[in-house]
Amino acid sequence: MILDLLRHGETEQGGGLRGSLDDALTEQGWTQMRSAVHERGPWQVLVSSPLQRCARFADELAARLGLSVQREADLQELHFGEWEGRSALQIMQTQADELGQFWADPYGYTPPGGEPVSAFSERVLAAVARLHQQHAGKRVLLVTHGGVMRLLLARARGLPREQLLQVEVGHGALLRVRLLESGQLEEVR
Repeated sequence: MILDLLRHGETEQGGGLRGSLDDALTEQGWTQMRSAVHERGPWQVLVSSPLQRCARFADELAARLGLSVQREADLQELHFGEWEGRSALQIMQTQADELGQFWADPYGYTPPGGEPVSAFSERVLAAVARLHQQHAGKRVLLVTHGGVMRLLLARARGLPREQLLQVEVGHGALLRVRLLESGQLEEVR
């Protein structure tokens, strides 16, 4: 299965850790996503996080392509707990050590009230395995979040867990991985 990963564009509430917050896209965000998929594809399947910053664009694209959208709740962003909606600078003002621990080892430190990265990883990988069972041999576009893409790309690149947050994924980024029969991921450049 070919899995094209599209990160949502810029959101109305700006940067920071958006997590499970359901922000809308800005006009720039819509433009980023439309540009990313322009003259790309063709896709046989369209899957989206249910959060509006992904889902509304997926609905627009599906209507244009004549596809339906499969919503997948397990492909939502990591829940950052008390850090949701805050920028790294804001968090550093009161919890610099904790933020440093999270950046150094996201699997080893969970933001207060947040979702452990190990649980996030399990739910995302289980969702991808289900997609593989449903759509083996097809080309799938997944409209999702930076954390989901970082996780899948880090696995495809064979990076150690500590380097998860070093994977760069900009707003409107479109990257490709291949899911092999063995369940392994490989990046396609």
